Amino acid sequence: MKSQPGSSTVILRRWIAPLAVVGLLAILPLTAGAQSWSGYGRNPQHNASFPGPSQVPQIVRWATPVDLAPQYSGGLSGALYTHYGSPVITGKNTVIVPVKTGANGPFEVTALHSATGQVIWTQSTDYTLPPGYNWIPPMGITLTGADLAVAYPGAGGIVYLRSSPDKPTGTIMPLAFMGLKNYIKDPLSYQSAIHISTPLTSDGDGNIYFGYISSFPGIPSGLAKVSRKGGTFIAASALCNDGGIEKVVMNCAPALSWDGKSVYVAVNRSNFSDGYLCQVGNGAKLTPMNAVHLKDPATGQDARLSDDGTASPTVGPDNDVYFGVLESNFPSHHARGWLLHFDSSLAQTKTPGSFGWDDSASVVPSRLVPSYRGGSPYLILTKYNDYSDQGINGSGQNKVALLDPSATEPDPIENTVQSMREILTVVGPTPNTGQAGVREWCINTAAIDEANRCAVINSEDGHVYRWSFVTNTLSPGLQLAPPTGEAYTPTVIGPDGAVYAINNAKLFCCISTGLGGAAGAGAPVLPGDGTELPRTTRWAFTGPSPTIALMTASLFALAGLSLALSLRRTTRRAVPVVVRVDDRR
Repeated sequence: MKSQPGSSTVILRRWIAPLAVVGLLAILPLTAGAQSWSGYGRNPQHNASFPGPSQVPQIVRWATPVDLAPQYSGGLSGALYTHYGSPVITGKNTVIVPVKTGANGPFEVTALHSATGQVIWTQSTDYTLPPGYNWIPPMGITLTGADLAVAYPGAGGIVYLRSSPDKPTGTIMPLAFMGLKNYIKDPLSYQSAIHISTPLTSDGDGNIYFGYISSFPGIPSGLAKVSRKGGTFIAASALCNDGGIEKVVMNCAPALSWDGKSVYVAVNRSNFSDGYLCQVGNGAKLTPMNAVHLKDPATGQDARLSDDGTASPTVGPDNDVYFGVLESNFPSHHARGWLLHFDSSLAQTKTPGSFGWDDSASVVPSRLVPSYRGGSPYLILTKYNDYSDQGINGSGQNKVALLDPSATEPDPIENTVQSMREILTVVGPTPNTGQAGVREWCINTAAIDEANRCAVINSEDGHVYRWSFVTNTLSPGLQLAPPTGEAYTPTVIGPDGAVYAINNAKLFCCISTGLGGAAGAGAPVLPGDGTELPRTTRWAFTGPSPTIALMTASLFALAGLSLALSLRRTTRRAVPVVVRVDDRR
């Protein structure tokens, strides 16, 4: 192409990607090394803290369904009461996603290239949902140590290991906590009687932990541990020495202490009943250690443990344990529940947080919050919704909060209770339709970006945001889908900084435009509703100096796209840049 007077043209094709990447790494923080997101809450402690950095979500790189048959309550405009399993991401940047393919199953697992969204492999599973649910439970998967395999649940309490998760081919190995020889003798009986009922959690040694529901003779519902070397299990009632306890709380992913010697999990009698948080010895056999009967901090009565939530234990850097429950006299605390807080032995009850029922706390090192002047080495991030639904009567000022686990203040609703002190809060930006306040946040874990001192948070308004701990502000939201009432969803950060969020039954891979900071007027915006990028797209934006050409070219080269950039020379520092994206894959 011939250059016109007063302008310069830069033509960039896929073969210059290595040069483009070098330029990009000099100006954009797009890689975090071989950091994987191995499972629910990122690691076995579920602290959801990532060394970073993440990208500001400004455009959708690609989107993929996590549900091929979404079940809306009241039709397509109704709420979507389905929990979706967290995607996992290998250190080589392969995104692995659980997918529901029918109304209530079956399920499959799909691996995709992060840069393009292209499918690497798909694996079906015979997993079936556990009985007794109201909201559809997630099928939770996990990576084993060093990303050697991805583990996903099957029927009858079986866990499958798929080797080489980054490659198109791999081997499938079934693991059976009751013994594979026993399972093979009567697989149909096991499949009809035993159902995995929580996400899988993996430690660094290849052991996988999960709760299950069972009517099989001699195998009561409980907690299981399995590896290539064999398996073991323990009844839920034995974990707390209470014969009335029936099972591990549905959707409650087991958490591990930092030394791996303890497993933490919650058990209950039935949905919405009382229950315990249990510490389990993690040896050759799972052995009961300690259990605490969970109480409402305001009433002293039994807290309620819901099978419709996804609250799972979070283990702090000091081995303190955090777990969310509902209030005893629901919905007196505006249906927020409480985030209960204990020492590692569960013997000492500490200051609670003011929200917890369907939320797993994320851990934020205090050094990420410049305004913090307290003495705690870390803070806790939770949703802080204040539901204004009929019969609950909250303010509707739905927030996300950073809380100090070692400082107190009167609870904002139950003023006689001392709860964790609010350090920062941010209210949702989008007014609610038909009721007071704003659309609620819908995260069950917020992803923490340590490098950029921020969190990635997802909203029912259909947008994903970054919340800065430095300025206490939200980035301009990237719209992913129409506003949708839905069960709470995970947010995830990949090794290249891509942000992953689930809205309206799709997983979105979100990246920056390459401008740095928030998208401004005239910045390029790709479709955020999951529509496919046309093979040739044009737009114009204003950016600082011709360096923008290299930045934008590098970003798209990583995605395997060809670019033609036309820069019009000007005396201003900011120059108009016309970008043509030509996807010739």
